[in-house]
Amino acid sequence: MLRDKSLIPLSRQHQHALALCVRIERALPIQPSDLSAWLTETEQLFRAEITIHFGAEEQVLFPAAQKFPELGPLLEELLRDHADLRHTFANAADQTLSAEGLAEFGRQLSSHIRKEERLLFERLQQLMSGEELALLGENLEEALKGAGQACALPAPETRLRPTK
Repeated sequence: MLRDKSLIPLSRQHQHALALCVRIERALPIQPSDLSAWLTETEQLFRAEITIHFGAEEQVLFPAAQKFPELGPLLEELLRDHADLRHTFANAADQTLSAEGLAEFGRQLSSHIRKEERLLFERLQQLMSGEELALLGENLEEALKGAGQACALPAPETRLRPTK
């Protein structure tokens, strides 16, 4: 199903986060000398975009979805994911996340995004009227003001190296 225009801003931000997840996966195993740069980049993405993104989801998207009882268990799971991811981002910010923890974080964030895209967004597009989706889009646009609008360029240490 094509993404409704009201959800495209969230999907765009999901693409930014998924790009980091893919880069982490392709960089494995992350060298100890590069770990700090990876953690810094992860924390920067969180600070520039994901904090606002999570807020928009929790204050606008999830309450709109709660109108549909069938989505309750999924919303509870997504909120738990947010809490777990915030904890991991905090560990990245204070440079206490291990290389293995960073790899697991990439898998967890990717899984979370796919749940939102494939389960929540798809179902909302089926359940909500065009007018409801339009209002949701307006509210999300307002909630997402101030979020980063472009992918950050990776640091030299986090650029993928050609494989031999």
